[in-house]
Amino acid sequence: MKYILSLVLLFTVTTLLAQPKIDFKETTHDYGNIQEEDGLAKTNFAFTNTGDQPLIVNNVRASCGCTTPKWTKEPVLPGKTGNIEVAYNSKNRPGPFSKSVNVYANTQPSVTVLKIKGTVKPREKTLEEKFPREMGPIRWKTNYVSFGSMYSSEKETRELPFVNNTEEPVELDVYRSPDHIDVKFEPQTLEPGKEGKMIITYDASIEERYGYSSDRVYLTINDEKNNRYSVGASVTIKEDFRNLSDEEMAKAPVIEFDNKVFNFGTIKQGEKVSHSFELSNKGKSDLLIRNVRSSCGCTAVKHANIVKPGETTEIAVTFNSRGKRNRQNKSISIITNDPNNSTTILRVMGTVSAN
Repeated sequence: MKYILSLVLLFTVTTLLAQPKIDFKETTHDYGNIQEEDGLAKTNFAFTNTGDQPLIVNNVRASCGCTTPKWTKEPVLPGKTGNIEVAYNSKNRPGPFSKSVNVYANTQPSVTVLKIKGTVKPREKTLEEKFPREMGPIRWKTNYVSFGSMYSSEKETRELPFVNNTEEPVELDVYRSPDHIDVKFEPQTLEPGKEGKMIITYDASIEERYGYSSDRVYLTINDEKNNRYSVGASVTIKEDFRNLSDEEMAKAPVIEFDNKVFNFGTIKQGEKVSHSFELSNKGKSDLLIRNVRSSCGCTAVKHANIVKPGETTEIAVTFNSRGKRNRQNKSISIITNDPNNSTTILRVMGTVSAN
């Protein structure tokens, strides 16, 4: 009986030890520098079955769709070799990269991790790619400029590059622009194939505009006026309270709402719901409502412009659900001259049912 048990134990141990084993020459490949225009960069990870049983690679999975693997599908006998081919697509992927490839096989452990890395050198872009916006004979990198956030006392300048993509000189000018935006061209007459820049200066101190606003500057190109020849500009203007004295701060208006959220529950599509947010001035000087802006044209707002100290008023909001469905979340920005809370966000939310 002991002899039989010994044979069984020996057979079990022998079976466990007799396994395929995958042995790679290398598990990491460094491509170094490759060119973006080269497309697929391929490398081979050769392996040997150094075990005692046939080796089967069940699957090979890359960490990203940019990496495509191929592998030896048939069983690899002991002592024989197989191959994992990995291709990295460098197109539109400039810069350093590091990717992993998991190899699943009937081995212990069952997963072997391969790695590829390198740096993709960007290709030279075409003129159309560098300047994708076309405006008559001129190509622009963009026809829009954002000034971000500015104080009401500030003046900011931005530049928009452009190029003359024709064989004739092009003359640029402005025929309509807001007073608070000044525009210059360097140069004003642009020679064929040359680059220039539009210099835009936004003066927030010229008029009282608060919160987000956008404008357009209309151009003439070779004396042609065309509404398509325009550049957009946007800014969010904050009132400048930085130089207020302690005495002025103590006398400042203070805005306070009874609540800032209205949940209308569930309504049928096409219905309107209204709500009044109660606003109070708890300060010692007039509260000026500088601007009220809704996140959607579906939300109409009515309000007073001045709230005296100690007085209360209403911000009347009406939400029109026409064309809306499912969960809705709209915001109303209230901009005032409260130096400690110049922007208050009110929210209107609920569900619009199609039935």
